[in-house]
Amino acid sequence: MKGRLEEVRTIVQGALDAGEKAETLLNQGLIKAMDQIGHKFSAGEIYIPEMLVAARAMHAGLAILKPILSKSTASIGAKVVLGTVKGDLHDIGKNLVGMMLEGGGFEIVDVGIDVSAEKFVQAAKDHKAKVIGMSALLTTTMNQMNNVIHALKESGLGDHVRTIVGGAPVTAQFAKKIGADGFAPDAAAAVDTVRKLVGLK
Repeated sequence: MKGRLEEVRTIVQGALDAGEKAETLLNQGLIKAMDQIGHKFSAGEIYIPEMLVAARAMHAGLAILKPILSKSTASIGAKVVLGTVKGDLHDIGKNLVGMMLEGGGFEIVDVGIDVSAEKFVQAAKDHKAKVIGMSALLTTTMNQMNNVIHALKESGLGDHVRTIVGGAPVTAQFAKKIGADGFAPDAAAAVDTVRKLVGLK
């Protein structure tokens, strides 16, 4: 939570060497700490810079656990395809959401910026994702979210893949209007919303 990256690496490796399970370290250590960071952010006790340094420290620990978790039967969690919609090149918010979701135990498939509806749907299909997360920072690109949701229904994946939208101009009303399953005003809220969408909350 204080963003001490090297310390996190040392503690995680030390705990593994001492025989602690990777799943326990992920769930009881990294995810629990990031949940607290999310609560603090939502309560206005910390801001984006603090959240970023905590997320980077969490990533340092996750990098050590990932190879072990991928070998074990326990997966890291539901897969989320994340991208910025077509015509939009902003990625800071998207990257922060990705870090927080990984901190929350999800596996992220980041498809990048300027992503077409077809690319979102294809990635969800290829990776067997449970959720598609879309970001837009421009009012002119918001309607691309509608195109993704429409393409998802057309593909036959509409019943299996949930959608969540966010970004500065995006509102809960807009999300409802286009038929998105969820909306998040910030990265911390995104974790809670995705958990609800996949039935973990």
